[in-house]
Amino acid sequence: MDVHALRTFVEVARHQGFTRASEALHVTQPAISKTVRALEEELGTPLLHRGRRSVKLTDAGRIVLERAQAVLDGLRVIEQEVVELAALRRGRLRMGMPPIVGVTFFPRLLAEYHRAHPGIELELTEEGSHEIEARVASRALDVGAVVLPTDEKTFETLPFVHDELRAVLHRNHPLAGRKALALRELAGSPFVLYRPEFALHGHILDACRRAGFKPAVVSESSHWDFIVAMVAADIGIALLPQTICSRLDERQVRAVPLTEPAIPWDVGLIWRRDRHLPPATRAWLDLCERRLAAGGAGARSRGRGARQEPAQPARRGGGR
Repeated sequence: MDVHALRTFVEVARHQGFTRASEALHVTQPAISKTVRALEEELGTPLLHRGRRSVKLTDAGRIVLERAQAVLDGLRVIEQEVVELAALRRGRLRMGMPPIVGVTFFPRLLAEYHRAHPGIELELTEEGSHEIEARVASRALDVGAVVLPTDEKTFETLPFVHDELRAVLHRNHPLAGRKALALRELAGSPFVLYRPEFALHGHILDACRRAGFKPAVVSESSHWDFIVAMVAADIGIALLPQTICSRLDERQVRAVPLTEPAIPWDVGLIWRRDRHLPPATRAWLDLCERRLAAGGAGARSRGRGARQEPAQPARRGGGR
């Protein structure tokens, strides 16, 4: 039993005859008769009482007609939903981002996307870059924002931020009045870091090691505003992107550029190279490429790349 046979039988029943059914389906009458006969043989019972000028349904025929119409209606719904999905009237965007990236770059962009596609469900996850990469790789997420670089063999990337870290110090810190600092000058201060699942954690530790010291970590957090509050309470110092530092209250903390070395913070979007992207995800990436690459949606960048603390190699971006 196939859809073609059910559709043919429904037309014969609707038109109460083979001739008019053949005209509606643009199929020869013998072909229609053969199809209905094969369906009856498959079911093991007559479905039609055949008269000289018309046909009538048997009891079995009425049951088959009712069920066949339900099957065909279901297929029409499937076709309609697929068309709607392609037209972005329905669907889902599964995206992950680190909190620092989400709050800084995406609220206005997500609002624009939602206005354009109100039927798309936004399923957003806040995690560190390493967890975002793992979820995109496992297909639990369609796209993620991570700190670059990332794994270019696994991910396509769309960089959209190039920034650098600054030292965030209590306003009374001995170095708070400086115009620039070498990282090694912070060796004697306790550090407040992101938690290890965030790429920025490892990038800062690596930079400190290259500068010749191991920082004393006094506290860790998943949220940049809590990290800043710890600095304001004079518990330690922090390294944060200039994008965030521009928001800080200078009455409480000072943000001082680092020059030896400058520590990049590159951010970009990532998605699997080998995956066919859903229409909702393609539309999101198209919007991001238009807006973020042009410096929109709040992106304060010096180029088209997105930089955050390097985590692994990437080609077009990820945020952490």
